Amino acid sequence: MKFLLCFSHLSWNFVYQRPQHLMTRFSKHYQVFYFEEPKHGDSDKYIINVQDGVYIIELILSEFGEQANSKIQDLISAILAEYEITSYVSWYYTPMALQFTNHLNPVTVVYDSMDELSAFRFAPPQLLQMEEELFKKADVVFTGGNSLYLAKKNRHHNIHAMPSSIDKAHFGKARNMQHEPEDQKSIGFPRLGFFGVVDERFDIELLREVSAKRPEWQFVIIGPVVKIDPNDLPQAHNIHYLGSKNYTELPQYIANWDIALILFALNESTEFISPTKTPEYLAAGKPVISTAINDVVNPYGNAGLVEIVDSGDSFISAAAKIFAETDKDHWLRTVDHFLEDDSWDNTFNKMNALIEKATVKKVQISSAEKQIKYV
Repeated sequence: MKFLLCFSHLSWNFVYQRPQHLMTRFSKHYQVFYFEEPKHGDSDKYIINVQDGVYIIELILSEFGEQANSKIQDLISAILAEYEITSYVSWYYTPMALQFTNHLNPVTVVYDSMDELSAFRFAPPQLLQMEEELFKKADVVFTGGNSLYLAKKNRHHNIHAMPSSIDKAHFGKARNMQHEPEDQKSIGFPRLGFFGVVDERFDIELLREVSAKRPEWQFVIIGPVVKIDPNDLPQAHNIHYLGSKNYTELPQYIANWDIALILFALNESTEFISPTKTPEYLAAGKPVISTAINDVVNPYGNAGLVEIVDSGDSFISAAAKIFAETDKDHWLRTVDHFLEDDSWDNTFNKMNALIEKATVKKVQISSAEKQIKYV
């Protein structure tokens, strides 16, 4: 049995995204333990739940202080002892996990840099320093998009762009679904929808402007509101905040939208993001309007698959163009051809091959060093 220990800043049940897609696929080849960020509780303990073949680990501490990292190390060591884990891959989504995993001795270290976390609101001040340390430890590094790869490609000898992909079959259901979710049923048309985390990246002012200028258009916003004050979000009769939805439910909502939106402001927290929702919207067969996020402009905007806007007026013009389009068949064929080889299975296969190659190389180097030592 091969083991993989994944240390993440995201709770497994927060939003189903890159870590979940990848870890569920790795769980078919490894026994995967997904460690969430430690949280406060009534005692020092760990709780293990199994979902989709992945062991989800809640690390709970009674108090956070000088001894916190040492206590977390003890909990991790106890899990390794309980499951008799001696040889394993360590996979990092957050460099901050190095604070309580330096005692580990993994066969291979993987850093999947899915976002530029240091640019996010409330990022720990020591994050960049910890990331530099992780780059030194990592045997292979992946980035969540091409912009992030270009920004970090000179920081590691074995770094690869692995943009987030899609489950085409899942989102493709939206093309033929008739069922209308109860909380969306009463909303009028046309509908322009967004799903994802509503945080400091969300373009509040663009939504405010367009919804005011086009009161007959209905804006559906799906997802949790985090790190920003919900009271700062625009409120209007044609803006509908439906809250979080399960990943399995998303096609039902998208199926009844006229346009899908990538409503991200252009700021330091969005400079390197590669929104997973871009190909997901397209797989659902929905026209997409996006702000000028680098990894959306290239390749989707340049390929004519997504309308790129830079103001409220250009947004309105793009939407009007989409509404006036009577023949979507050619566009859909172009979309399907573009997404033909895009899948999480393909992304997993590429990543797994690179991890295995890095592992073999590391073992060979270690063996050679031992031979030299004893000559």
